[in-house]
Amino acid sequence: MSSDSTRCEWVGSDPLMIAYHDKEWGVPVHYDATLFEFLILEGAQAGLSWTTILRKRENYKKAFDNFNITKIAKYDADKIKKLLDNPGIVRNKLKINAAIQNARTVLAIQKEFGSLDAYIWQFVNDKTIKHSYQSLSEYPAKTTEAEIISKDLLKRGCKFVGPTICYAFMQAVGMANDHQTKCFRYNQV
Repeated sequence: MSSDSTRCEWVGSDPLMIAYHDKEWGVPVHYDATLFEFLILEGAQAGLSWTTILRKRENYKKAFDNFNITKIAKYDADKIKKLLDNPGIVRNKLKINAAIQNARTVLAIQKEFGSLDAYIWQFVNDKTIKHSYQSLSEYPAKTTEAEIISKDLLKRGCKFVGPTICYAFMQAVGMANDHQTKCFRYNQV
């Protein structure tokens, strides 16, 4: 850790959270499989801590075929049973079914828009929204853009994509740069 490493307040001292914050959070993502990964992980996180999901992330990659959208869209009852029996992931039937449904919806989105990337980034005019938050108390639970994305995804058939989840997704994939202004990553992403 360098002396120039003032981080966002939410990071804490967990090495996994520090690595996630320093290398991934807020960095613009334009690769469909990674965008889909974060859509699934943010949905899985609902009601849990992000640290819990990060600790299970590698298990998710294995259990969900490295977030291969086409494979996940074809999951059947046997695969769902295996997932429900997998202690390495969040064993919530609604969240597992949502991942499968969301894969099917994303395939339709890819067909219509050419990619999940083209679809999702249109909501921010293909540019990262740069906020200027100084403290945790300034972070909103959702934004207008997140509400619009949520409404559109729900209309298309996605599950576990409410406005709060969509906003966390936007932060994770760099659609919003929500590093605090004092954070060393604020001007880097």
